[in-house]
Amino acid sequence: MKKFFNYINSEVLVKAANLNMANISIKIIAGILISKFIAVYIGPQGMALLGNLRNFLRALQSLSISGLYKGVVKFVSQVKDDSVELSKTLSTVFYLGFFSSMLLAFLCYYNAELINDIIFTENYNYVYIIETLAIVLPFYALNMFTFSIMNGFSKHKYLLLINILGQIMGLLVTLLLIHQENINGALLAMVITPALNLSITLVGIAFRRNLMASVKITKISLSVLNKLSPYMIMALVGAIALPIVTIIIRNYLIEEIGLKSAGYWTAMTRISDYYLMFFNSMMALYILPRFSEINSRLEFRKEVFSFYKTMMPAFLVLVLIIYFSRSLLINILFTEDFRPVEDLFGYQILGDIARVLSMVIAYQFLAKKMFTHFLILEVFLFVIMYFSSIYLIDEFGLKGAVMGHCLSYFMYFGIIVLLFSSSLFGVIPEEEIDGY
Repeated sequence: MKKFFNYINSEVLVKAANLNMANISIKIIAGILISKFIAVYIGPQGMALLGNLRNFLRALQSLSISGLYKGVVKFVSQVKDDSVELSKTLSTVFYLGFFSSMLLAFLCYYNAELINDIIFTENYNYVYIIETLAIVLPFYALNMFTFSIMNGFSKHKYLLLINILGQIMGLLVTLLLIHQENINGALLAMVITPALNLSITLVGIAFRRNLMASVKITKISLSVLNKLSPYMIMALVGAIALPIVTIIIRNYLIEEIGLKSAGYWTAMTRISDYYLMFFNSMMALYILPRFSEINSRLEFRKEVFSFYKTMMPAFLVLVLIIYFSRSLLINILFTEDFRPVEDLFGYQILGDIARVLSMVIAYQFLAKKMFTHFLILEVFLFVIMYFSSIYLIDEFGLKGAVMGHCLSYFMYFGIIVLLFSSSLFGVIPEEEIDGY
């Protein structure tokens, strides 16, 4: 595990300080403030509606950039010194993102009523919110395109400053709109604040004007698209399937138990998102690049169990603190109206523990480009999550939603362990070099 800490000290903390951890810290602080405003001005019912819009927005944003963000960062960093390959990469990504975001914008705008009925049910009319989202969607896609390029050029300090300003600006706009317009303001803020970070794009273009000359429609390359396609598919499956399943489960809660109960579940998932952010970030920064370097089952085994021995105890301590201070957390994050959320912490935390345990091993799918395994398991997870949640909600009410979450991730973890059982527990010949 010495290698892990050396990496953390020499690289991860530098990257985190420049971009990742600072950005996540601001997101968490902003999220806490926004959650409090939602609880005070809107209540559990509004929390449920915002949860559905938030999930839909995440899926749509991923589609608008075709799941290209991580792939663009990786490939730009590899070809940044090769002007020909850089031009092909930038041109392919830009026009793919442009056409996909414009197509989605048109589809959303002219099907706003249908989308409204799916997200908010026919009882609420927020068609104008969907239409606004359609208008600002291309700006978000352009933002992420430029952001990924600058990230590929390792402009971490520069991006950090712009991102912090964007987060602060988005927070202020959100709090103001919630204070002035309640639920309408909260919904509007959710769709426009991602586009407010257009400053990232504008400044990025100003400092990298020479890159725009490299973007030409004649430079679109099928070979680049072919290289990026596995990353696109994997990113899109995870980014789209989970929000859709979450919307379906929340709508089922609304129909069977009530809008207020759906708001309690949404509040619980928001808390879960907050404490998982740091660990997800750490794993993405260390585990994925480290697994990409590994060529033997023995090294893979050492890395997995080393992570479990060092990072999992810290995670367990964190979630235990959260569990035993859940009453205080609800007072800080929400209001007394959200007191029923206390009963949801146990199963949610158990599910999140299984989720983290699974993710450490599942990063091997990405590192070794085991795309078929990844897709099959992801689809399995979301199917099990849907059916188990629906069944358990019928049996146990609101608590069934978090029980379904818990059961799904423990089953997911069990299958992943079975798939990698030979690498994790089997006998490995000493002369073996490439064990996959």
